Amino acid sequence: MMTGRKKSLLLACLFLAGLLGFCACGSFADSAETEGAGGTKEIEGTEAGFNCESSMELAYAENFSVDYLKNGCTLLTTEDARILVVPEDKEVPEGLDEDLAVIKRPVKKLYLVASAAMDMFDALDAVDTISFSGQEEDGWYIPSAREAMERGDMVYAGKYSQPDYEMIVSEGCSLAIENRMISHSPEVVEMLKKFEIPVVIDDSSFETHPLGRVEWIKFYGALLGKEEEAEKLFADQLAILKKMEQEEATGKTVVFFYLTSNGLVQVRESSDYIPKMIALAGGRYIFDDLGDPDSHRSTVNMQIEEFYDRAVDADFLIYNSSIDGGVASVEELLDKCALLEDFKAVKNGNVFCTTNDMYQQSMSIGYLMEDIHKMLLGKKEGMKYLFQLLEQEK
Repeated sequence: MMTGRKKSLLLACLFLAGLLGFCACGSFADSAETEGAGGTKEIEGTEAGFNCESSMELAYAENFSVDYLKNGCTLLTTEDARILVVPEDKEVPEGLDEDLAVIKRPVKKLYLVASAAMDMFDALDAVDTISFSGQEEDGWYIPSAREAMERGDMVYAGKYSQPDYEMIVSEGCSLAIENRMISHSPEVVEMLKKFEIPVVIDDSSFETHPLGRVEWIKFYGALLGKEEEAEKLFADQLAILKKMEQEEATGKTVVFFYLTSNGLVQVRESSDYIPKMIALAGGRYIFDDLGDPDSHRSTVNMQIEEFYDRAVDADFLIYNSSIDGGVASVEELLDKCALLEDFKAVKNGNVFCTTNDMYQQSMSIGYLMEDIHKMLLGKKEGMKYLFQLLEQEK
């Protein structure tokens, strides 16, 4: 039961947050002070401040930071939130800033709406920390998530725009992990905070480097106290990239696309992570001038005539199966768009499709780059997230 003083403090926090927003990662770094010969960083957070003992080194991620404090706590900072993670054997510091959310370990009863993060919790063997799902059971491709919902250990608590407040409040939800879709429903964030449920937004999709997305596993590792496991998992993905970087680019052109129900072709913006993955794998995304890199959009729709003119001579086609379930053969693809029969990639048998679970497999990025690399080299065996579309046997 929350006290009157606690409610007053929460309301003040909500009022200030609505006016000023939370401290951004950049402004947070700018507010740090250095003292003494050891270069100790003093962090705003309490009346006395926090002394930072060390900070997590990040290779590619730009949208979060992790600082380890001398009092044994961990400070997680994103564009929209600051979260103080307090060890089980430590007391919550007094005099905390009003914009500072507190999570006490062991972490449990999370509400996960950012579905791309589930794969990271699975890799960290921490699905049991999630009690509330923003996806229904049949929406998960990750076996451990489906199994948890089958057992009742994880329950559907509503999508991002319509959470079941009564459920998550009565069951003691400790943290809501949202994706950027929540920006379309700001009233949900306000309501969650009114019920003293902290909110953090997973901004992994805003990372400019594909492995920056994967590096968010370090954020969740720091939340859960599993930094060593997270570091190893990231290192495994990094090793794949480093191996490919030692080889020369093939120069072969690739199209990544989806055929919409209204007759348009959906392709990736040039600044999106998929074209960057293609480049890192040794290929070249054929659309090098699409979209606004500052918009944070990932896709562009174009008319079939423009798509034909610009992509007909591409060396490889990759069909995105995540929306309509994909296709199983070249004939099924041509049934969607007969004009594709003229494409060089179709004539040469270089048409591939993604597996349905690719977008929930956040830790798949290194392996998907490896699959694209194999595709470019004509090595079709052992792929994990791509498969070649073949003609049906007659």
